Amino acid sequence: MYNTFKTLPQLGDRLFLTDGGLETTLIFHDGLELPHFAAFDLMRTQEGRRTLHAYYLRYLEIAQANGAGFILESPTWRASPDWGALLGYSEAALAESNRESIALMHELKSAYASDRMPVIVSGCIGPRGDGYVADAIMSADAARDYHAFQAGIFAEAGADMVTAITMTNTPEAIGIARAAEAAGLPAALSFTLETDGCLPTGQSLAEAINAVDDATGGFPAYYMINCAHPDHFSAMLKTGGDWTRRVRGLRTNASRMSHAELNEAPELDDGNPDELGAQNAALLRALPALTVLGGCCGTDHRHVGAMCAHALAA
Repeated sequence: MYNTFKTLPQLGDRLFLTDGGLETTLIFHDGLELPHFAAFDLMRTQEGRRTLHAYYLRYLEIAQANGAGFILESPTWRASPDWGALLGYSEAALAESNRESIALMHELKSAYASDRMPVIVSGCIGPRGDGYVADAIMSADAARDYHAFQAGIFAEAGADMVTAITMTNTPEAIGIARAAEAAGLPAALSFTLETDGCLPTGQSLAEAINAVDDATGGFPAYYMINCAHPDHFSAMLKTGGDWTRRVRGLRTNASRMSHAELNEAPELDDGNPDELGAQNAALLRALPALTVLGGCCGTDHRHVGAMCAHALAA
């Protein structure tokens, strides 16, 4: 195992929180336009930075009030070369936006981190393509080369780790793990799951985790599940297996709708925060290493607060 694993406190037993559905919160609650769901584009203006700063503060205060750690996930899910080009960014401007995003996370960390509340800065990497559909799958080598851009910047900017969110296929996940390793950063890999509990490729989560571990020598610090409601994958977890101990984090959706339905929904489905919190806590029994809780589509600070309350009471 990679020796920097020891630097990640979320690999212990204490609870860590992270944020909720950043993009859906900004669009549906704050009324902002986010072309291509690119939250990093807000870094261009002081007003945008203040909006992001305020967004993260809500979650940090929940963690602080409950004695939990926190993982600051940078708003850089869409800040990779292809998406940046669609938004009109030059390579230099995109690199600067990634650096400034990590700097904002460090600013927040310095205000809240303490012995009682460890705070981790994570550089967030999203898929090269769609986060819901496994289209135009790259080879692992091509994915490593593509994602090396962000991983290298995150390392230079002082991020503690890399987290890949909404991974739809194993070759891209393998490539990101290799890019993070080359940059000297530990990595967490989070897979998108469909309503049947499988990746969009049809591969099972167990198969995906084992494939990435086999290809990387077990490099990822841990794995996560995101962009799915607990109803979509809880039954699958009952099959058990050693792979479940590699799943340390959940970022669940508020809605039970499929990805196709979410794409077409004109309004936000924010579900029932307390119910979602209870469902996440119940998964502690199926995932013995679970320590990181946060949200994805449709969730906000209410959902994460409920997740925290139920997990601490479990």
